[in-house]
Amino acid sequence: MLTPLTAISPVDGRYRQGVDILGEYFSEFALIRYRIRVEIEYFIALCSIPLPQLESFDKNLFGNLRDIYKKFSMEDASEVKEIEKTTNHDVKAVEYFIKHKFSQMGIDPRYGEFVHFGLTSQDINNTAIPLSLLDAVNEAYLPLLYKVLLTLKDYSYEWKDVPMLARTHGQPASPTRLGKELAVYVARLEEQMSQLKGQKYPAKFGGATGNMNAHHVAYPAVNWNAFAESYVASLGLRRSYPTTQIEHYDNLAAIFDNLRRINVILIDLSRDIWMYISMDYFKQKIKAGEVGSSAMPHKVNPIDFENAEGNLGVANAIYGHLSEKLPISRMQRDLTDSTVLRNVGVPVAHSMIAFNSLAKGLGKLVLNEAKLEKDLENNWAVVAEGLQTILRREGYPNPYETLKALTRTGSAITKEIITDFINSLEVSDSVKKEMLAITPETYTGI
Repeated sequence: MLTPLTAISPVDGRYRQGVDILGEYFSEFALIRYRIRVEIEYFIALCSIPLPQLESFDKNLFGNLRDIYKKFSMEDASEVKEIEKTTNHDVKAVEYFIKHKFSQMGIDPRYGEFVHFGLTSQDINNTAIPLSLLDAVNEAYLPLLYKVLLTLKDYSYEWKDVPMLARTHGQPASPTRLGKELAVYVARLEEQMSQLKGQKYPAKFGGATGNMNAHHVAYPAVNWNAFAESYVASLGLRRSYPTTQIEHYDNLAAIFDNLRRINVILIDLSRDIWMYISMDYFKQKIKAGEVGSSAMPHKVNPIDFENAEGNLGVANAIYGHLSEKLPISRMQRDLTDSTVLRNVGVPVAHSMIAFNSLAKGLGKLVLNEAKLEKDLENNWAVVAEGLQTILRREGYPNPYETLKALTRTGSAITKEIITDFINSLEVSDSVKKEMLAITPETYTGI
C-alpha cells in the first residue's frame, strides 16, 4: 500500500503534506479531469458554432455536461482507468467515458460522435497540461512564493537603516545596509514574477498533423482556424499555430526557464543567508525539543536554507531537461514528450517545498546587531574609498596610491590610524572635518 513511508519519491512521501495541493493539478486523477474538461468545452464550442448536426442539442444541458469534470470523482477516475485497460490508450478511454456519461444522461448517441470530433490525442494533452500548469502556478505556486517575497519585503524595510559590512570577493568592502541587500532580492524576484505573469501558456489544437484535415473535409465552409483560436483563448491559453501533430513547446520551455530563474535567485538568497548565519549576523529562534546535531548539543543548524537550496537544485535540473528536451521531436511527432510531460508537476513540487523551507527559515531569523557593529568597527579600512574620492575632488596628489599605502600594510586599520592620517593631510580644516565624519557605520551610500 502506498503511504508516505513507502512512496519512492519524497514529493509523495516525506514532503507530501507541504505540496498536497498539487495533486489537484498534476496527479493522474487531475490529468484525466483536465482532459475531460478540454473535451467537454470543445463539444460545447462545437454546439455554439453551431454545426448543423448539433443545432438541436439542448443548450440547457451545458451545465450538466460541465458537471462531468467539475464533480469528477475518484470513482469516475477509476472507471476511466478500467476503460483504459481495454483501449490501452488513455485519451481514447476519456472519450469513451464521456460518451458513457452522455448515455447515462439520456443524450442521443448521435451527439456522442461529436466528442473528440476530428481531434488527435495531442489536441487534448497539449491543451490539458498547459491549462493545469497555468492553474497550478496561479493558485498554488505564486501564493506560496508571495509569502517568501512579502517576508523579504518586511525585513528590507525593518532593517533599511542597519549598516552592514559588505563583502565583495569575500573580502571587506564599502559598507552597505542590510535592508538594501534584501531589497535586491525583492527586486530580482519581482522582475521574474512579472515576466512569469506575462508568459503565454500555449496549446496545440489542430488535428492529426496540425492542419485541421478532418475538420475541413467534413465542414469546409467553417473557418476552423478561427474556431480553434477562439476555443483555446476561452480556456485562458494561446493557440500555437502552425504546428505539427504536437505543440512545439518553445513557449512552454520559456515558462520552465522563467521558473528556473526564480529558483536560481532563491538559491543565491539561501546561500547568502546561510553565510550571514555562519558569520553570526543572524541568530535563529530555537524551538523546544529540536535537535541541531546528533552529537553536538550546542548546534542550531541553518537546515531550512540548506533544504531549500537542495530542493531548488533538484527542481532546476528537471526544469532544464523539460525546456531542452520538449522542443525537440522527430518529424511531425515522436512519443518522447509524452512521458516527460508527466513530470511537469515534479519540479513545481520541489520548488514549493523549497518555498516552504525558506518561509520557515526566514521566520526564524533574529538580527544580531552587535556582531554587525563589531565587524564594521574592526574594518576601518573600508572608508578608504570615500576618503580618497574626496581627495580626488580636492586635487590632492595621488590620493588612491596614498590610501593604498596606508591600508595595505597587513596590520589592522583602526579609527585612530584613520584619524591621525586625516589630521596629517595638507588640506583645509573643513575638508578634514568632512573626512573625519566618515565612519564604517555612516559610509553606506544612498
